[in-house]
Amino acid sequence: MVPKAELDPLRRHLLNLLTKAEAHVDLRSTLSEFPRALRGKKPPGAPHTPWQLLEHIRIAQWDILQFSLDRRHTSPKWPEEYWPKSEAPPSTKAWGESVSHLLGDLDSICQMVSTPEHDLFARIPHGDGQTLLREALLVADHNAYHLGELVMLRRILEGK
Repeated sequence: MVPKAELDPLRRHLLNLLTKAEAHVDLRSTLSEFPRALRGKKPPGAPHTPWQLLEHIRIAQWDILQFSLDRRHTSPKWPEEYWPKSEAPPSTKAWGESVSHLLGDLDSICQMVSTPEHDLFARIPHGDGQTLLREALLVADHNAYHLGELVMLRRILEGK
């Protein structure tokens, strides 16, 4: 990956948007510090548990990455395949594995964004007008939206 200082301003801003806590909390620390006891809990009236939100973020981000890279990629069926059916992680290791996959895919997206050979404005050949810039912004926006939900769920569940 090209050092951030050598990247053009748009690529640096995109990387910060994807990974830093500038206007909100960051994904990496929020997920790694999420209390184990709360991961499968749902407060009254909430549509999702933290586990369901994590998995939804992971699946959607993976789908966007794969679409960006592979013309043969088939997206999951909306909405049923973008949300896990279980409210709690199926095992004690499942949360960590999901976080690991999510962060690995995020690193791959950041690698794409930081590689000058990838034209951020060129249309993705197998898409219908999407660009890498659009896909990176979509990931940042989607992750931030659901990350806000995760933070709110944690505060409600902790009684804060």
